[in-house]
Amino acid sequence: MANPAGESNGEALRLDFDRRLMLQFRGSVVTSDAGLLAYRELDDALSLSAMAGEALADARTGKNGRHALVGMFRQSVFGRLAGYEDVNDAERLRHDPAMRWVVGGKTAMSSAASPSHMGRFETRWLASDKNLSALADLSGRWIDRVHSRRPPRGVLLDMDSSVSPTHGEQEKSCWNGHYECTCYHPLFLFNQFGDLERCALRPGNVHSASGWEDVLKPVVARYRGQVSRIYFRGDAGFANPDIYDYLEAEGLKYAIRLPTNRILQERISHLLTRPVGRPPNAVLRFYANFSYQAGSWTKLRRVVAKVEWHVGELCPRVGFVVTNLARRAENVVGFYNKRGTCEQWIKEGKVAINWTRLSCRSFAANAVRLQLHALAYNLGNFLRTLATPEPIKDWSMTTLREKLIKIGARVVTHARYVAFQMAEVAIPQRLFADILRMIAELRPPPLTSTA
Repeated sequence: MANPAGESNGEALRLDFDRRLMLQFRGSVVTSDAGLLAYRELDDALSLSAMAGEALADARTGKNGRHALVGMFRQSVFGRLAGYEDVNDAERLRHDPAMRWVVGGKTAMSSAASPSHMGRFETRWLASDKNLSALADLSGRWIDRVHSRRPPRGVLLDMDSSVSPTHGEQEKSCWNGHYECTCYHPLFLFNQFGDLERCALRPGNVHSASGWEDVLKPVVARYRGQVSRIYFRGDAGFANPDIYDYLEAEGLKYAIRLPTNRILQERISHLLTRPVGRPPNAVLRFYANFSYQAGSWTKLRRVVAKVEWHVGELCPRVGFVVTNLARRAENVVGFYNKRGTCEQWIKEGKVAINWTRLSCRSFAANAVRLQLHALAYNLGNFLRTLATPEPIKDWSMTTLREKLIKIGARVVTHARYVAFQMAEVAIPQRLFADILRMIAELRPPPLTSTA
């Protein structure tokens, strides 16, 4: 880096189309990520980073550490939220005024952690078994804190797997025939608010449901006795009798897609004959209920079938769902179909947070990176669901990053305060003030004296 202060001392750049214009680079007093301060306010209101500081163990034994563990944790999570998912980004990000104030403490007036500090933090300290386990639990603890401000009557859990392509010799990266690439195959569990309850990194060649116990069981245990009803949805990759037995034993209601087979089709053969007469212009849908027991099942279970005849198609589209819900067949199918929202949340994690960027050599370090991405995703989703005013209520996380986080600001330092002079292109002052007001309402009430 040419200048450790984070800005260039070179001559200003001139533009030929209008020589009156002059470009100056002042990285330490100008930021393009001033909107991160709103997320830092939410972090403070819910004490999220403080919770991480209590859960994570500091591997340093000396007493002269320059950067606090909580500060480096914030730098990792908030950096990912702003689109800086590589440790190398810390080279300039450490001088960014928004990031320095997000990290807090002495860093606000100096600089945040360097790439070498962040590399050791993420690939060595957090990769220990104790800290990796604490990171996996932290998303759930954060969600519990949010639910203390917004108690849900019930919880709906959607489980799905995804692909994280690898492009080197990362440990445990394998060829996956379904995705047709060398990859990791992470597993995700979301709730109905889009919060990522828990995730796990897995080798690329495992089955979609492999390791489901380590992801689902801790979440169900957290909610046991806290909510009146828990629902579960999964695609055909989770059509596993062990999962059915566990869900039924825990009292969960579920809807899981069944892969089609000859026996299932025979049970609805009367619906697979093309309707007599001229085909209508609308889609014809038929539903059926029946009891079914596969050879690996311990008992009969309810199966709902849906048959759709589409205009111009010779054969019908057929789907089966195994469930213990008592709803009408069409309502069960409608309930299951909403599982597609989970796929949208995974897509947002890939696009807005870039959580497929798992480029470390060791598997443990990449598992840490996935958990840090998950925490960044949850922080972004908390603000979206808890503190977005009506005009921007439907914005995606990608749009919030581009328009809220990426607010340019000039930093002016006075004797007793520091001012961020914010641009008002996409987010005017009134809208930003509404966000801060909604965050303030999430703070716990002040303690009152009993004297």
